[in-house]
Amino acid sequence: MLDRPLTLMAVHAHPDDEATGTGGVLARYAAEGIRTVLVTCTDGGCGDGPDGVKPGDPGHDPAAVSVMRRQELQASCDVLGISHLELLEYADSGMMGWPANDAPGSFWRTPVEEGAARLAELMHRYRPDVVVTYDENGFYGHPDHIQANRITMAALEITGHTPKVYWTTAPRSMMQRFGEVMREFGADWEEPDPAEAAAMAEIGLPDEEITTWVDTTEFGGQKFDALAAHASQGENIFFLKMGKARFTELMGVETFVRVQDTTDAPVPENDLFAGLR
Repeated sequence: MLDRPLTLMAVHAHPDDEATGTGGVLARYAAEGIRTVLVTCTDGGCGDGPDGVKPGDPGHDPAAVSVMRRQELQASCDVLGISHLELLEYADSGMMGWPANDAPGSFWRTPVEEGAARLAELMHRYRPDVVVTYDENGFYGHPDHIQANRITMAALEITGHTPKVYWTTAPRSMMQRFGEVMREFGADWEEPDPAEAAAMAEIGLPDEEITTWVDTTEFGGQKFDALAAHASQGENIFFLKMGKARFTELMGVETFVRVQDTTDAPVPENDLFAGLR
């Protein structure tokens, strides 16, 4: 028996990322009595400001946006039952190619070894049994997501005591439906150009390569409410347009690829903690 609770640590880039890809597992495992630790790497300052004002536009104050998003993040954590929230508070780097990428203090500009050392301290403190973050491309190429992957994998090398490590992903079968759903709920959705369509086709994994399919249907309402807690970013959170019932129907399974494992639990699996309990 462990002398500490089983622990899930999710490492995310921005406030609201915790709900999008892992809200279901965070809520599910919290309900099962597992300690859930969320590490949020940036302050979210490149998000929308009040009344939807965009980064770089007059009236957008990254510091004020960060304060607002910190409050929303806490509300999301409360909804999901997250045990511990840890903030690295690097400056949000914005989308790839934005000037914010190279701004002083941006997460993208931070040396990996520095971020990894700080994250390793948290791993030593909480000793997570399962760690979840993004894949090497940050799922869709966002610089802060890529950096979150880099510091997580480097921190795991430093600590060396996490039994299971996962990257979030999506089945290609689901991605193929994405355009249909977008058109259903957003009348202004336009077909992507061929280059964008090709890039979207590379997001996620073929279904047969996904190792872990976790049923979180029971917690779909919590996941929806956690996303809704990030009200300032509602314009960018497409899924809120669905309503809870359709959202839960479409988003009731969260998928992952297992990249490190010491348990020899067979795959495909339906539990991030398979082999640990």
